[in-house]
Amino acid sequence: MKTHHIQITKTARYYVLGKPSTKIVNVWFVCHGYSQLAERFLTQFESLNNGENLIVAPEGLHRLYLEGMSGKVGASWMTREDRDNDIEDYVNYLDKVYEEVLMDPAIENVNIYVLGFSQGTATVCRWMTMGKSTATRIFLWAGAVPDDLNFAKDVKKLNKLKPVILLGKKDEFITEDDLKKHLVFLEKVNMNYDLMIYEGSHQIVPSTLQKLAELTYSSNSGGN
Repeated sequence: MKTHHIQITKTARYYVLGKPSTKIVNVWFVCHGYSQLAERFLTQFESLNNGENLIVAPEGLHRLYLEGMSGKVGASWMTREDRDNDIEDYVNYLDKVYEEVLMDPAIENVNIYVLGFSQGTATVCRWMTMGKSTATRIFLWAGAVPDDLNFAKDVKKLNKLKPVILLGKKDEFITEDDLKKHLVFLEKVNMNYDLMIYEGSHQIVPSTLQKLAELTYSSNSGGN
């Protein structure tokens, strides 16, 4: 038996909160976690929708029923099955979303922030190291830096993006031992990052998001 691959055209979707205009100072690309949909995920960033932020939520290319064969639907960025091709596909897809958003003539001289939540953290790390897009800063919320990156060269790319890792004290999927092991790993690969521990579980906490945004804006006085 021989495996064959063929490239096809696929229609993907993304959602935008806010309206492109010359008043936009920051563009956020936010990547959801496993089994989420971009539209619902984007509602958690409503506090950033103040006329100066444009928030863009791409959706994973794989949709699935969350229980059985009907009912609520979610999306995924990839699984372990044919993973290399799935990674290449979503990196190319995210580059195209990025390009389309920033092609708007009203969007210029902006800060670009990329946030990944849960499974989305690995997604944005691969996107930022394998793709053509860049950012002012990246945020890795409730997830890990994937250990399959080529850290000999990729760690330099990530460090330039000044990553912030956010973890909840009550995260039901990440134990204290998991965190310690991951931080040891990051030290071993020479990754620089800021760590923000917040009160809460495996979710986007509005008050933490607002604090993160305020700290980030105050540290950036210019555009990307």
